[in-house]
Amino acid sequence: MLDKYQEYTLGISLARLDNAPYGGLNPPHTHPRATEILLVLEGTLYVGFVTSNQDNRLITRVLYPGDVFVFPFDLIHLEFNTGKTNAVAFAGVGSQNPSAIAI
Repeated sequence: MLDKYQEYTLGISLARLDNAPYGGLNPPHTHPRATEILLVLEGTLYVGFVTSNQDNRLITRVLYPGDVFVFPFDLIHLEFNTGKTNAVAFAGVGSQNPSAIAI
């Protein structure tokens, strides 16, 4: 039996992210119903998420065009443009209705 969020869905959503140069930020947020995968097309993005174990570790990477990063299901994460040019990325989430909760 499917729950109300799985019924009648294709199970995926896509979004384009455009981050302004010198600090364009997609602020910390979470998707309580989806894992997210991010593909950088242009620019440089500093990305990260906070683990949910007792350590609450911050896992970060700097991504360049062609790099891919996965934000695990329901973990707080962010994307920040550290470059001097626009940063463009595509994000895919494993739900038609992933929800987003700003932190």
